[in-house]
Amino acid sequence: MEKGIFAGLKVLDCASFIAAPAAATVLSDFGADVIKIEPPGAGDPYRNLPNLPGYPTGEHNFAWLLEARNKKSLALDLSKPEAQAVLYKLVEETDVFITNMPPPVRIKLGITYDHLAHLNDRLIYASFTGYGEKGEEANKPGFDSNAYWARSGLMDLVRADTDTTPARSVAGMGDHPCAMALYSAIVTALYQREKTGKGSHVASNLMANGVWAASVLAQAKLCGAKFGERRPRERALNAVANHYQCKDGRWLILSLLNEERQWPTLARCLGRADLVDDPRFATKPDRHARSVELIKVLDETFATRDLAEWRKILDGNGLVFGVVGILDDIPNDKQMLDNEVLVPFENDTMLTISSPIWVDGAKKVQPRKPPGVGEHSDEILRKAGYDEAAIKQLRSSGAVG
Repeated sequence: MEKGIFAGLKVLDCASFIAAPAAATVLSDFGADVIKIEPPGAGDPYRNLPNLPGYPTGEHNFAWLLEARNKKSLALDLSKPEAQAVLYKLVEETDVFITNMPPPVRIKLGITYDHLAHLNDRLIYASFTGYGEKGEEANKPGFDSNAYWARSGLMDLVRADTDTTPARSVAGMGDHPCAMALYSAIVTALYQREKTGKGSHVASNLMANGVWAASVLAQAKLCGAKFGERRPRERALNAVANHYQCKDGRWLILSLLNEERQWPTLARCLGRADLVDDPRFATKPDRHARSVELIKVLDETFATRDLAEWRKILDGNGLVFGVVGILDDIPNDKQMLDNEVLVPFENDTMLTISSPIWVDGAKKVQPRKPPGVGEHSDEILRKAGYDEAAIKQLRSSGAVG
């Protein structure tokens, strides 16, 4: 396990934007040999994400650093038969093939399951789509903002109240949880292959993952439950499961589910022991019935100290709460660093975000910087048995970049 659980596992990442290639990244974190298939020239269009309007700007391609770490790049123009032949030769010795190309594109490029499965009966073909592989929307393009976030009801559910507009998602917010679903499908298929010796076709999609993320309330709807009014923070039904702004403008969120036991502790921590005997808030039903009044009291109290002070007080008394984090917190988050949520690239001090899985006794590889377009084309072709003359011919035809 020194080289990773998946050392020796061969993976072809023929995918883009974002969930499917991210699933390949997780495999690579545990030692899999991942080859990124991308078109010659500009390469995977996802390389250009930071150039789109509204994205952060800087000297590093943050999107590519995250999704393409540890991978090798083979530039193939799969619209050419010669490039398809190279791919088919690689598939013969591949364990996992990952794609999220739309079904019509897969047919055009010769990368459907039927194109590849007969080449290698141990191949696991991992397919990711926007809306599933059946029905009238099977060929419909989808991104996490529409197929995951909007379609599932999440976009509507997380807005502050019924009077505010639906909430926009942030980049990759749905894609990365979806990547874990596709990764788990692949690992399940690998386990099945251990039992049967046969590969299989596995799949996941943005829409299904979105509904799964919203499933507590979606299941309530499926059961015919009645839903109450969506209330703004200031009129929340439970004051001790609400968020509050501190003196320095930062926010925290209380999560006192064991309210009967923890309410007196909270009142004392806030310097408001008088609230324990206040007849307005004496019992749990009282506090819920007068939640608007209690929220005003807590708003005033939390506004008297900075977040760091409240953290020390609440943590010191064992109360359950969370800091409403901001991106500025992440680079120096000691808990994330201690737990290797953030890890440095090989031979560099720059940090990246590790996949959220750890297995005792199995090391993750130290992240390696991502490849340039076609950086490893010659190396991969040589290992596949192509000599220099054949490689030159593939280059001259434009099949390989």
